[in-house]
Amino acid sequence: MSRFADEVVEAARRRGAERVVCASGLSPSGPVHLGNLREVMTPHLVADEIARRGVPVEHLISWDDFDRYRRVPAGVDPSWAEHIGKPLTAVPAPPGSRYDNWADHFRAPMVAALEQLGVPFRGISQTGMYRSGAYRDQVLLAMRRRKDIDAILAKHRTKKPVDDPDGSSAGAAGAEYYPYKPYCTACGRDLTTITSYDDETTRLSYTCECGHAEEVLLSEFTSGKLVWKVDWPMRWAYEGVHFEPSGVDHSSPGSSFEVGGRLVGEIFGGEQPIGPMYAFVGITGMAKMSSSAGAVPTPGDALSIMEPAVLRWLYARRKPNQSFKIAFDQEIHRLYDEWDSLTARVAAGTATAGDRSAHARSARTAERELPDTERHLAYRTLASVVDITTGDPEQTLRILRGVDTDLVDLDQVRPRLDLAATWVEQYMPADQHTAVRAEPDRELLAGMDDEQRKMVGLFLDELSRDWTLDGLTDLVYGVPKDMLGLPRDLKKPTPELKAAQRSFFVLLYQLLIGRDTGPRLPTLLLAVGEDRVRALLDA
Repeated sequence: MSRFADEVVEAARRRGAERVVCASGLSPSGPVHLGNLREVMTPHLVADEIARRGVPVEHLISWDDFDRYRRVPAGVDPSWAEHIGKPLTAVPAPPGSRYDNWADHFRAPMVAALEQLGVPFRGISQTGMYRSGAYRDQVLLAMRRRKDIDAILAKHRTKKPVDDPDGSSAGAAGAEYYPYKPYCTACGRDLTTITSYDDETTRLSYTCECGHAEEVLLSEFTSGKLVWKVDWPMRWAYEGVHFEPSGVDHSSPGSSFEVGGRLVGEIFGGEQPIGPMYAFVGITGMAKMSSSAGAVPTPGDALSIMEPAVLRWLYARRKPNQSFKIAFDQEIHRLYDEWDSLTARVAAGTATAGDRSAHARSARTAERELPDTERHLAYRTLASVVDITTGDPEQTLRILRGVDTDLVDLDQVRPRLDLAATWVEQYMPADQHTAVRAEPDRELLAGMDDEQRKMVGLFLDELSRDWTLDGLTDLVYGVPKDMLGLPRDLKKPTPELKAAQRSFFVLLYQLLIGRDTGPRLPTLLLAVGEDRVRALLDA
């Protein structure tokens, strides 16, 4: 992000701006998901870098809550179809919501998540801006220059502008183009067609599919908005935006960003911001996210299973044009292993400059340090212990003290422990939950061959020697070494040793939980407890 920060600061200096302005745009038309979060995190990380340099900077988030309500999502009463075409702020919130309207219902969780993530911003409601008349001069300018706007758009159109999906008021083929769309004052919807407009008086006439017809003065009328491809560059000029990224769909040839680059200068007298393309964000095991496709993971969902710094790191460690996935499955264990390893390298001074920078952007912002878990026990260990103990605090503390002998209480491993517990409850695959045998598998014990009996015997002989995570790790890996006459401190296992260890691990898993695999054996042993392990292996 340093390179973007350099470019943006220079662009602001060249324009003589008192502060750098970075911008994002979000539509609260449905759940604001983890893909949308990249629209916020990219400018945030640039703004944060600029703030660290002591340069005045502001991050704007424009809430596109004056956009039309397009469809009734799955799970919502079909009667909400009567609101299609109304502004999102004029649509009732989904049933059971405590919010006044549709936009507020979906905006609130995102605002809460951004607070957790340490993202400061100034929110701008487009409903508020249009309804208050803040954009009146820009709307009147766009209407006066409608032919020029139409000519610019025409060079990029791939089809005739009839029922333009961006909400254009082009009307029927051959009709005059208008870059403004009124919301009908009778039915509240945008099923309107402008029939005439006078530049001198600003007198505008429109008809609506509901049967209503009206003549208004656009210099006073506030029930309408510029169409998207005109609205976006208008805002760039109005807010003096220096940096705003956009997704692949807005960055292709002929797209909103390219067209906006001409409109902002030729019509509104502004400059196009620096606007890199950002790639899509996926979820492990899921296709590309879309709010309109139904339930999608949100930043709040991610923050229920991972710490803010870790979620920030997923966005901070990659360039905007690099796609990545966020793990809600067991890949989250590997993610946390990587984060803990990076944290340790940073603390030891052995991390690369790039890794140090990504860690710093993730763990703290220019304004504050983000909350962290005091003692970094492995996420996979916490999840395994919670799963085995079903969250019993006394049992959990007993087991974790075997992992970390300096652990005093469970608050030292929070919030990570609670996040892992949520993952176990909500996202751990049903067939991966661990159930320790209630009784020994006598048939399996009786059927063991001499080599297996000897391994189990060696294992039980040393079981009490060092009842800690490190001691049990050394034991489960060491018994097969003993069987092959190899030293315990052998660092590089031979193929024969690897095979022997795998065979021994499977045997222990079968005797303890009746499966070939499970939580890491040392963690499982700590959770089961020495007495019960002996009862299951030495019947």
